[in-house]
Amino acid sequence: MKFVVAPDSFKGSISAYNACEAIKRGILESIPDAEVLLKPIADGGEGTLETMVPHEHTICIKVMSPLFENLVAKYGYIEDTAVVEMASAAGLTLVQEEQRNAGKATTFGVGELISHALDSGFRRIMLTVGGSATNDGGCGMLSALGAKFRKSDGTVFVPVGDTLCEIESVDLSEMKEGFFETEFLIATDVKNPLLGENGATFVYAPQKGLRDGQKEHLEAGMSHLAKLLEKMSGKEISRFEGCGAGGGIAAVLLAFANAKIRSGIDIVLDVTDFDGALDNADAVITGEGRIDSQSLFGKAISGVAKRSFERHIPVYCFVGCVGDDAEILMKMGLSGLYEISSLASSPEDSMKNADGYLTAMAKDFAKVFVKSDN
Repeated sequence: MKFVVAPDSFKGSISAYNACEAIKRGILESIPDAEVLLKPIADGGEGTLETMVPHEHTICIKVMSPLFENLVAKYGYIEDTAVVEMASAAGLTLVQEEQRNAGKATTFGVGELISHALDSGFRRIMLTVGGSATNDGGCGMLSALGAKFRKSDGTVFVPVGDTLCEIESVDLSEMKEGFFETEFLIATDVKNPLLGENGATFVYAPQKGLRDGQKEHLEAGMSHLAKLLEKMSGKEISRFEGCGAGGGIAAVLLAFANAKIRSGIDIVLDVTDFDGALDNADAVITGEGRIDSQSLFGKAISGVAKRSFERHIPVYCFVGCVGDDAEILMKMGLSGLYEISSLASSPEDSMKNADGYLTAMAKDFAKVFVKSDN
C-alpha cells in the first residue's frame, strides 16, 4: 500500500517537513509495511526554503545584506536543484523599520547565494520571490554574478532603486561561469508587471519605505532599466506577468538568462517530482494549519489536490482547524478531513503539540483506510 504525504507548513506550529515525518510515523504504526513517500510543499514564497528543505540540505554563507552590511544567509537543495529564497538575503524583515528605504536596498546578497550555488555545480536554480526590501530590478543580484553596470563616464557601480536612471550600459562579458547554462525557475504567484500603477514600485515600494517624491523617481529608474534590458535582449520585459514581484528581481534574469516565471506551487511540485510520486499511489495526504474553501483554489494544497484528482487518487486533508463547514470541503472532492482542533484541549495545545496530534490522526486514518480498502 502506497501513500504520498504532501502537507504545507502549519504556520507558527510545525514545518511541512516535520509534519511529513509525524504523519509517516502514524501510518507505519498501523501499516508497518506501507510505502510512504514524503513530499513537503510550499507555495514558492517567503518561507519556502525552511518549509521544503531539511536542515542537513541547507548551506550557510556570508553575503551582503539589503543595506550593504554583512549577513549570514542560506540556500538549500533538492536533488539537483538549488533553492534560493530571496528573503534570506534581501528580505524586508532583515531591515529595521526605521531604516527601510526601497531606493537604497540591494539584491546583491541574493546574487552571492546564486554564485555559491553555481560554484557548487548546480545548473538548475529555483528562486523564490517574495518579502523583499528592494526595488532594484535585480541589478544588485546581477552585479554579484559578474555584470558590470556603468555610468555615462564609464564608472562601474552597483545600482539600487535610486540610481537605476544612472545606468548607461551593462557589460556581461565577465559573468559567473555556468550562468548562461543554468535554468532559473522563478517561483511567485504575484501577477504584477514591472511598471505602471500595478507594478513593482507603485504597489510594493511603499511598504518597503519611501521618502517624499521617491516613488516617481523609482518608477522612472525602473522604466529606464526596462528600456535598456529590452534593447539589449529583444524581449519586452515590462510585459512579463509577475515581473513586478520582489522589486523586479526577475527582470534581469528574464532578459539575459534561461529563466521563466511560474506559479510557485507548480514549480515546487515539479522540482520535487510530485507527479512521479503519484504513480501507483493509493492515497494522498495533504494539509496546512487552517483550511477553507479557498484552499482548494489558490493555496499550496490546491496544486496537490488538482494533480491528484486528475489521476483519480483520493485526497485526505490533515489540518489544524477548518474555516468553512466541513461538508463544503468534502463536496469539493476531498475524501476525508482530519482536524487537530477536534483532539486538542485548546488552540495553544493544538499549536504546541501538532507533531503528536498529526501522528495520532495518521494512525487512526491508516486503520480506517485499510478496513475500507478491504
